[in-house]
Amino acid sequence: MTPTSHGPTSVAELHRPAEDDLDELHALYRDPRVWTHLPSGRHTEVRQTRRLLDGWRRSWEEHGLGQWIVRDAGSGMLLGHGGCAVRGELLWNLGYRFAVAAQGRGLASWVGRCGLEAAGEVDVSRAVVAYLLEHNRASARVAEKLGLSLQRRGPDAGNPDPEAVRLVYADRTLDAEQLAAAMR
Repeated sequence: MTPTSHGPTSVAELHRPAEDDLDELHALYRDPRVWTHLPSGRHTEVRQTRRLLDGWRRSWEEHGLGQWIVRDAGSGMLLGHGGCAVRGELLWNLGYRFAVAAQGRGLASWVGRCGLEAAGEVDVSRAVVAYLLEHNRASARVAEKLGLSLQRRGPDAGNPDPEAVRLVYADRTLDAEQLAAAMR
């Protein structure tokens, strides 16, 4: 998988994250409209986004894959991010987040397929997991559309909402060690 790949109807491109992405990425992460499923995850300080961006860049350096920045092919505007990054050394974590204006266009499914394909090319021994909240039905539909199956449903440890339920989807059956890593 090349760092730039065209998305649905060639309207989006994937790029490895760069230092120049910080301000736009922070604008996305501080927008409460993209945090309706986990309001406590919203970034209020740029240092939170800095840690996230640094982690993605480290994943690319250390593991040959990480989250991509998704940009509009015409304007170059940041639409969001997505892909697979290492989680707990045993797993690829498939994730994404898109600006409100970019949602509902098939980008999550597209970047998810790209992430699954790239993870298989880079290190097929790592299972791919999608770690999401049960009330986020849109993300669950994307995981299911990508062929991932539900591996665990249970309390979301550390979530400020004591009623929150965490779902773990995976591209294969997870053993106890992998499942434990997915829940950290």
